[in-house]
Amino acid sequence: MDVFYNPKGIGDVLIMPIEQVENRYDVTHESIGPITKVLENDKVIGYNIFQASSYFDLRETGKIRLTEALLQQIKQLFEQYKLTDELDFDLSPKFVVGHVLEKKQHENADKLSVCQVDVGQEVLQIVCGAANVDKDQKVVVAKNGAIMPSGLKIKPTKLRGVQSNGMICSKKELGLPQNESEKGIYVLDDSYRVGEEFDF
Repeated sequence: MDVFYNPKGIGDVLIMPIEQVENRYDVTHESIGPITKVLENDKVIGYNIFQASSYFDLRETGKIRLTEALLQQIKQLFEQYKLTDELDFDLSPKFVVGHVLEKKQHENADKLSVCQVDVGQEVLQIVCGAANVDKDQKVVVAKNGAIMPSGLKIKPTKLRGVQSNGMICSKKELGLPQNESEKGIYVLDDSYRVGEEFDF
């Protein structure tokens, strides 16, 4: 999970997005001390923490990985202001290197494949529509909970009746430059280790 801190561009505010905004006209705000809850239809979709440098040791700027240490500091601030919001976020990497163990034809769709993908700690079933996906490839997997550069949040879903958990990514979906010969999923070379975080 990433948070954002841009003191020169925005000010001394730590921005914690949790969910994608569906309709900005439904967004409201509720402030408690330096903490502003961002809500959509009464559901918390993020927090803005003002005077952030007074509470946290923020040495990085821009997109910052939310570490367990920083999360503990945020929880302490919430306790100080008697906020009981649950902040039990899954901080494990959401973009990882996967290894396609198996590829089968989707039973209800000619252009979809059902893949079994080893991501290190588990094997995920992922339905993929790319023509170039194949067994024994190393690929970039966006796990459930990942936020794509487009803002799309990856969630468990069914595609034509088959369960899919995660997404095998193309360079375009990752916001990386892509030439004509690289259409389809991003196939990694063997220097990548299965299960390691893919940083981009």
